[in-house]
Amino acid sequence: MDYTAIRLETDSDGVALLTLDRPEQLNAWNDAMEAEIADALRRCDGDDDVRCLVVTGAGRAFCAGADLSAGGDRFRDRPGADPAGTLHPWDLRKPVIAAINGHAMGVGISFAMSCDVRLVAAEAKLGFVFPRRGVLPGYAAHAIVARVAGLSNAADLLLSGRTIRGSEAAALGLASAALPAEQVLPAALERARDLATRCAPLPVAISKRLLWETVDAGATKAREDRLFAWLGNRPDAREGVEAFLEKRAPRWSGRPSSDWPDDLA
Repeated sequence: MDYTAIRLETDSDGVALLTLDRPEQLNAWNDAMEAEIADALRRCDGDDDVRCLVVTGAGRAFCAGADLSAGGDRFRDRPGADPAGTLHPWDLRKPVIAAINGHAMGVGISFAMSCDVRLVAAEAKLGFVFPRRGVLPGYAAHAIVARVAGLSNAADLLLSGRTIRGSEAAALGLASAALPAEQVLPAALERARDLATRCAPLPVAISKRLLWETVDAGATKAREDRLFAWLGNRPDAREGVEAFLEKRAPRWSGRPSSDWPDDLA
């Protein structure tokens, strides 16, 4: 696959660097980026010369969230499940470190949470803004955030969609450390090289698998995807995006008492 939305590089120490590469759009997530990330993860997982993967963003943002250039139709007709064989960061048989060098909103922060370790720019803005767009968080955020930050903190962040700084994220346990933005990627690469050159790859892979089995991220994401697809075709998904683009307060119409999805009956 020829990449247009990401870059993938590997150094002699066994560290691969995956860069979200749409800097003029603040690395906004689109279908091409999602497909290319999936391809890059498969390549890294199957390459024993890759001992550790670092993910970062080009320019001043990590990922500003979903690309909303399609307007109110952005979340319509989304697939309710990943294609067979799709790998996610938690599936890789090697560590994945997210170097959150700048703002990470929506899918940007959810994707970062699916990595094993996160370093974040202290002043970066982070937010699980999905409910403010009429949809719900994905990438197994419901399981992962509750596990790493506790149920109360997860509810605060996922239900409100409020924005926090990287320094608060580190204080909550969402990231291992908050650093000046220019130090985030070098620090992540240093940790990755230490892992790649000093740790035996097989026990690391097995230990990672055992850790993630306690989270059951795959099952959570599968259920999230079905419900996200259902919500994406509801009026609130259009209203949430249009209100954001028009810089106005949203007018929600969905009602839990009458519009409850069958998947949650």
